[in-house]
Amino acid sequence: MQQATLDVKGMTCNHCVMSVEGALKNLEGVSDVTVNLDAGKVDVKYDADKVSKDKISEAVEDQGYDVE
Repeated sequence: MQQATLDVKGMTCNHCVMSVEGALKNLEGVSDVTVNLDAGKVDVKYDADKVSKDKISEAVEDQGYDVE
């Protein structure tokens, strides 16, 4: 398992948290997602053989947020 922390801009409320969590948990290979709304951070545990960090970032961006 790999772990990554994404800096995500644009999250402002619990709906944002649910959108990001839902998008990432639907990706094959993602086992755990923790969103820290105040810090703008998303911690993701994933299987690098099934999903890439780029694909994870893309899933967050598809929800309308910016990943730095």
